[in-house]
Amino acid sequence: MRSAIAMLACLALPVFAGSQEEAPRRYAPEAIIKFAKQTEHYLAEQGAYAAIIARVGRAPEDLPEGISFTHTAIALYSDITLDDGTVEQGYAIHNLYQLADKPGTSVLKTDYPVDFFWGATELKAGIIIPDWEVQQKIVALYAQDKAKLLHEPAYSVIASPFTEGKQNCTEYTLDVLNAAIYGTTDSHRLKNNTQAWFKAQPVKVNKMKLRLGSWVSSGVSLSDHPGAIQTATFTTIANYVENNQLVAHQTVLYASH
Repeated sequence: MRSAIAMLACLALPVFAGSQEEAPRRYAPEAIIKFAKQTEHYLAEQGAYAAIIARVGRAPEDLPEGISFTHTAIALYSDITLDDGTVEQGYAIHNLYQLADKPGTSVLKTDYPVDFFWGATELKAGIIIPDWEVQQKIVALYAQDKAKLLHEPAYSVIASPFTEGKQNCTEYTLDVLNAAIYGTTDSHRLKNNTQAWFKAQPVKVNKMKLRLGSWVSSGVSLSDHPGAIQTATFTTIANYVENNQLVAHQTVLYASH
């Protein structure tokens, strides 16, 4: 019976999940540290105080059409206290992570660029820097400890950005962005605005496989999809801010050699 369930899991689960905190390291530590510093320097050169950042946590061939990144978070320029007690300026990454031992549950956790890229399958970063006004509002949300009000602990890798009840890392990032844009943390109002203005990514995965996936893993759910299966991605967020003239700069950054 266990082997049958394991086989179903391999066949059924969407393989683009990549939002767990702990993932196997694919690159030498020196390469990861170098790329993390490159990313920080790039953000600083752009004058970013708040940015949306994404990584790749799965092999490209495992990703469904239209999905290029598997984990998205908010990077904030911050005072960072080092192990020896000294304080330096750098970027703190504010994540929603799926729990490895409870895949239907997520937590909010702050880490740093080296941690963020530690399990990446490619050393590349998606970067969206909103315009200055939106950046200031995102910073204020965290300074006032209000971003946590947008967290829905019930996790699904294919969470719909248009409904409440389930959430993944990219939907949470979109919710934070919209809370800054619209000046509210009221989830009902945010979802109404998302439905009106945001275009999600259709998930081209067999529905039967998704239903089987929901049977073998609590990290996969269709319960928040009243219609077509759609989810938020780094690319759809990039299109959203671009179409609404809310972006200062966006790019995909690759490791320098």
